Amino acid sequence: MERVTHVPEANRQWSARFNRFVFQSLSFLKSITAIALFFLLWELAPRLGMVDAVFMPPFSTVLASGLELILNGQLFSHISASITRSIIGFLVGMIMAIPLGLVIGWFTTFSKWLTPLLELFRNTAALAVLPVFILLLGIGELSKVAVVIYACFFPILISTISAVRNVDPLFIKAGKSLALTPYRLFVKIILPASVPTIFVGLRLAAASSILVLVAAEMIGAKAGLGYLIISSQHTFQIPNMYVGILTISVIGLGVNALLVFIERKLLHWK
Repeated sequence: MERVTHVPEANRQWSARFNRFVFQSLSFLKSITAIALFFLLWELAPRLGMVDAVFMPPFSTVLASGLELILNGQLFSHISASITRSIIGFLVGMIMAIPLGLVIGWFTTFSKWLTPLLELFRNTAALAVLPVFILLLGIGELSKVAVVIYACFFPILISTISAVRNVDPLFIKAGKSLALTPYRLFVKIILPASVPTIFVGLRLAAASSILVLVAAEMIGAKAGLGYLIISSQHTFQIPNMYVGILTISVIGLGVNALLVFIERKLLHWK
């Protein structure tokens, strides 16, 4: 009898897994098909005269230029420079923003004092203050890292404040009913419940760190993907310019996928 009762349950589990696998496979195929059609159009449009091949060379030509940059080591040096700046700026911005966001979200006194100032700076674009950083910190590495910190700081800060303030009140009431101290209430309930929303800010900040840095590297840099793009445009090496743009897209997708993976591992309870 025990065997008979367990067989249908096992069949349901296998059926659910199979259906999930089929659904994920179809979603993946749809995504790959859309990307493949885009690159096919890119390849055919210049060859059929739909666009000027001088300004938009075929995708195969861009791939050949990318392979050449990989073989001579230039692409990796540019990637290394950009990734290093982005990681440093992202980590520093995260270390600064998360504790401050937790304090502002939890203590209303800090919020009343700091919110107007934060709103002022939050609505100031990072690239708008880049000239200020260059004047204060010089045209070297420090100004580029500083603008990345600025760009990462506010998405993480705002998401952290929002996460703390939007914790389910039932969780807080349950903690108070258990006579938890304010410190234990914050550590045991507020902080874990805030992590999913904080990760949303981290993903936004990671994307901003790359995009803002590329623009900053177009001014006074000697290495980096932004420098590769702007220098290739100035020297009319158009395929190399597209290699830089595609590399940024691939890095952005990789960073987002990495953060999603970390989020799923850390928040498997969600």
